[in-house]
Amino acid sequence: MIKDASQLDLCDQTEQMTINYGWRGEIDTFLSTTPTNWIETLSANYQFLYQQRSTATQQQAWIECGEILRSQLSNLLQTRPDAATWTIIFEYELPSEGGRRPDVVILGAGHILVFEFKQKSTPSTADIDQVAAYARDLAEYHSESSRNPVTAILVLTRTTKENRLHNKVEIINPSNIATYLDSLETTQPKISSQAWINANYSPLPTVVQAAQQIFQNESLPNIKSAQSAGIPELLAYLNELAETAEQKKERHLVLITGVPGAGKTLVGLQFVYQNPLQIDGKRSAIFLTGNAPLLTVLQYALKSKAFVQAVRNFYIQYQMRRQTAPKEHMIVFDEAQRAWDRDRMAEKYGIGLAAAGAVIGICDRIPDWCVLVGLIGEGQQIHVGEEDGIEQWNLGFEPIASKWHVHCAAEPSKVFSAIPAERLHTKDLFNLTTSLRTHVAQHVQDWIAYVLSGEFDQAAKVIPSLIDEGFDTYLARDLESAKSYCRDRYHEQSDKRYGFVASSRARNLTQYNIKNDYISTQKLNVGAWYIDSPNSSLSCCALNGVVTEFSCQGLELDFPIVCWGNDLIWRDGAWASTTRQKNVRDPLRLRLNSYRVLLSRGRDGFIIFVPPDPKMDGTFEALQATGLRLSSTSSGELLQRNAV
Repeated sequence: MIKDASQLDLCDQTEQMTINYGWRGEIDTFLSTTPTNWIETLSANYQFLYQQRSTATQQQAWIECGEILRSQLSNLLQTRPDAATWTIIFEYELPSEGGRRPDVVILGAGHILVFEFKQKSTPSTADIDQVAAYARDLAEYHSESSRNPVTAILVLTRTTKENRLHNKVEIINPSNIATYLDSLETTQPKISSQAWINANYSPLPTVVQAAQQIFQNESLPNIKSAQSAGIPELLAYLNELAETAEQKKERHLVLITGVPGAGKTLVGLQFVYQNPLQIDGKRSAIFLTGNAPLLTVLQYALKSKAFVQAVRNFYIQYQMRRQTAPKEHMIVFDEAQRAWDRDRMAEKYGIGLAAAGAVIGICDRIPDWCVLVGLIGEGQQIHVGEEDGIEQWNLGFEPIASKWHVHCAAEPSKVFSAIPAERLHTKDLFNLTTSLRTHVAQHVQDWIAYVLSGEFDQAAKVIPSLIDEGFDTYLARDLESAKSYCRDRYHEQSDKRYGFVASSRARNLTQYNIKNDYISTQKLNVGAWYIDSPNSSLSCCALNGVVTEFSCQGLELDFPIVCWGNDLIWRDGAWASTTRQKNVRDPLRLRLNSYRVLLSRGRDGFIIFVPPDPKMDGTFEALQATGLRLSSTSSGELLQRNAV
């Protein structure tokens, strides 16, 4: 590590080991540091952080950025001398984000200014969305940024246009940086450079990242959105309920419903693996899922088959082979909306019970007490045999004489005629209505609901809120523009994932090399698709393989390309299913639910690709009426159409 006497950070060995930036100092220190010493320090820190040398292209970008800022900041000090003590940070790495780093952060006048420099004259939509996401995440997850305004600034080094604002992003001519900074009004509180650089940063984890943290006995980050959604209270309730059940020798069923991405799986994993209650010094809980892809992905990521287990094996061991009881007293059944009806269970396993009844019967044999938790995704019944819904759980209690308590939200409680009123406990706590998957965007599920119900005018009214919340939604008929957007936006962001998701029933996508056919999806290495690094040919980011609604339910991407097929089209003023499925009472319902799953996978947003086939024109026009912006590799036209 190179130490520079003119650099503010004369770090001791301990601080060097935790450094998370390329260069940091006050503006006057930066201006007095020679360009050679500055670039040497920046390069050395980069190599220390990433164990590789910076490329010639990266070096040239730094040099150009440094030259622009030296000129502009020198001009700034002529009109605003107090800016000399502002802090400038180059290549600040967002902790736990796989190397995500804005080019420059300036802490001054109580503002947090996030700069991204692009050697362009016209920005792409990916450029704008990239820097906006940096600002969003710092404002939401960085503990020292919550009290101060955070501004996203995109500097186009080749532009001759004047500064302009687009969706909260300041697009700035490099010759106007000093003017912009000089115009800032001082706000309170003052920002401590040392406190800011060392602040706790708790990004929203994916379900896989969260499982890895739980598996390693690490605590999950304290996310504001999770607190406001009632996650801590729900976990406290479940833990207390387990203690009560053990002490009073009771049996309890808890049904937790929620919108896609609301954190149901995370609640279940935390309850099972962080519950303090132990029997004979051992954990007495098990997490079961009927979601085979989720099971595969988690086992691939954790390199363990014990952390999450298949509900199929549970049936086979305790219902089909011999009717014994599990040793665990706390059972979590994930994706419980996948509980099959009696006909499907008979077809698959030869069991004359619906899945819900089979699980309840097994848990009823557990000695003394039991807590069974069912995690149910609303509107996500996508398989044959899943159409009966929550009613199956009520039917499961009818042949059982023992006294069970049921805990659920008010709406599903209406089906439990088999449970006496004094043992039916209803609370809003059991219905998770806030999506944690979509960062701070709280209106994504509203938009999806309006689209799938055909209320396009209402959907269009939601889009400004999504833009304001930093959730980016686009519509494309050119597949290459959609792919370019993802590659540009997440360039050199190794923890970010994007890829194709598509309906399993669409028959017109393979001609566009979107391999959603049965053979291709069966051959797909789902674990590698979600987990492998973006430079792997097996990664979703390679844009080769495709996951369908069956292999993405319960999982997520940062930015999916949702490929809309000909199995669900807009025709005669309504959505229509063009597929036929054996033993399905309502094919349209399953198609709508499938697209609900596909549309709700994105964390930062999504692009919907509609094939440029005249037969899909009506569907494209319908989706355009929902307020989606048209995707483009260059945002010149987009800026004119959607100017703020």
